[in-house]
Amino acid sequence: QMHLVESGGGLVQAGGSLRLSCASPSCPTYTYLVMGWFRQAPGKEREFVAAIYFNEDSTKYADSVKGRFTISRDNAKNTVHLQMNSLKPEDTAVYYCASVRRFTLTTDRDHYTDWGQGTQVTVSS
Repeated sequence: QMHLVESGGGLVQAGGSLRLSCASPSCPTYTYLVMGWFRQAPGKEREFVAAIYFNEDSTKYADSVKGRFTISRDNAKNTVHLQMNSLKPEDTAVYYCASVRRFTLTTDRDHYTDWGQGTQVTVSS
């Protein structure tokens, strides 16, 4: 099982930026071909945010974050990042990193096999 650790969350004003990181100290991220970010706001279901294939050429984003968020991965450092710009209050949630061994991108949270503990992102208006 892959151990994932998120960091970089915090409190930011609307319009600001944050960069989340997901590290895998125990297992190289390149062995998990797809890495994803999900988020869960209070009282809501966990939803897809972004995903990236191991070669970085393939990415997928939720419509709500397209043009504002960018997912990237550094396989040499076993790390995946989520750069979040132009943040809005509705982006407030706990953000989770996830991984799965598969050869196609997926937005379905049930496909992901390993999850981090999450990091809180709060955007004030």
